[in-house]
Amino acid sequence: MSTAPQRRRSRMAKIESRQALGFVTPALVGLCLFTIVPVCLSIVMSLYNWPAFGERSFIAFNNYKRLVIENPDFLPAVRNSVIFTVLYVPANIIVSLALAFIVGPRIRGRNAFRVLFFIPVVTPMVANVLVWKMLLQPQGLFNGIAKTWFGFELPSFLAHPQWAMVMIVVMSVWQGAGYNMLIFSAAIEQLPEQVIEAARIDGAHGKVMLFKVILPMMSPAIFFASVMTVISSLQVFVQPQMLTGGGPGNSTMPIVMFIYTTGFKFQQLGMAAAAAWILFFLVILVTAFQFKAQKRWVHYEV
Repeated sequence: MSTAPQRRRSRMAKIESRQALGFVTPALVGLCLFTIVPVCLSIVMSLYNWPAFGERSFIAFNNYKRLVIENPDFLPAVRNSVIFTVLYVPANIIVSLALAFIVGPRIRGRNAFRVLFFIPVVTPMVANVLVWKMLLQPQGLFNGIAKTWFGFELPSFLAHPQWAMVMIVVMSVWQGAGYNMLIFSAAIEQLPEQVIEAARIDGAHGKVMLFKVILPMMSPAIFFASVMTVISSLQVFVQPQMLTGGGPGNSTMPIVMFIYTTGFKFQQLGMAAAAAWILFFLVILVTAFQFKAQKRWVHYEV
């Protein structure tokens, strides 16, 4: 027979379970309504000819086939997303690492510098893009400085296919480097001093210390930052949408912008959903490759 303390504990456990369920229920309802249901609906939509208005018809995987084989804009959009990722991720990681070392533990006012470098991350993306767009215009500050101080004009960055993508990358690095900087700063603070001192005693200095001792110990943080940065860069949208509108031509239109244009401009919701699922599997594939490759260069403490 159960004793009175056991019954009391059982009753309290039931009350706590009901309370926990009450706290979790609003989040679960929101997750179902705004995530799970739309995801399931997008799978169904991708299998239909689903115009915004009009009759819908089941066409199985024809949307995927039309995207890859027939649509002239889809594969260039995928290529643009890949080009942006290839340019942006290394630049972001390198700049973030440099900033993290600049605001190292021995620097005075390091917290103020951290805040300064992190401000673009928390500033609304739209505001940042508008500022950069004004700076990059032919009548903007950059061209004005070049003409006044150096006597030559800069090219029209946003109107040139190659320069436009480069400027989107530069603006994005300025916007996002502060986030990874904080991750790397935390990793630097956690470096074991005894290992660094032992390396110094063994004669490791400069580049040897950096590439053979410090960066290998920071590799878990670098791996995390690279995975998250790749995922976000494959989903880039606001920067090309507002800086170039995907142009000139379609030279800077990424896949997310293609999805937006297909769904809301051309009102082909089924094809847009199919493109979104292709992007999803592309992200999964790249992330899986990163996790597979980490075994060769990421060093975890035992």
